[in-house]
Amino acid sequence: MSFRVLSKKPITIHEAKEMLAKSTEGVDVESDQLLMRTLDYLNKFSKVDGRTARRIVDRLVSEAGLSEEEAVEVTNILPRTIEELRALANGWRRMVRTETLEKILSVISEEAGGGSGGARNAHN
Repeated sequence: MSFRVLSKKPITIHEAKEMLAKSTEGVDVESDQLLMRTLDYLNKFSKVDGRTARRIVDRLVSEAGLSEEEAVEVTNILPRTIEELRALANGWRRMVRTETLEKILSVISEEAGGGSGGARNAHN
């Protein structure tokens, strides 16, 4: 199986899971160790469906002022607390106000039910 890069755009692990699942329909995944490991990882860590993940990213960009890359990073992890979010935001090379962190957590709670947890993951 070969792929050709058509464009580059940051996507969430949730979107990647759906894209990879769709592109590997009818393919013997068991014969490709890298593909098998990738799908296993995505299945373990994908907490919401791709559409919900994209909604979270879009809202974080428009409502919290995050860059697309920051919003994808937050959506991949879906932090539940200010402390978890601060640890993530420390790598962004800018100060993030507490009000912004609270807005991020609010968006996650509204869209994904409050962060990580198996109960929300309808695809595993």
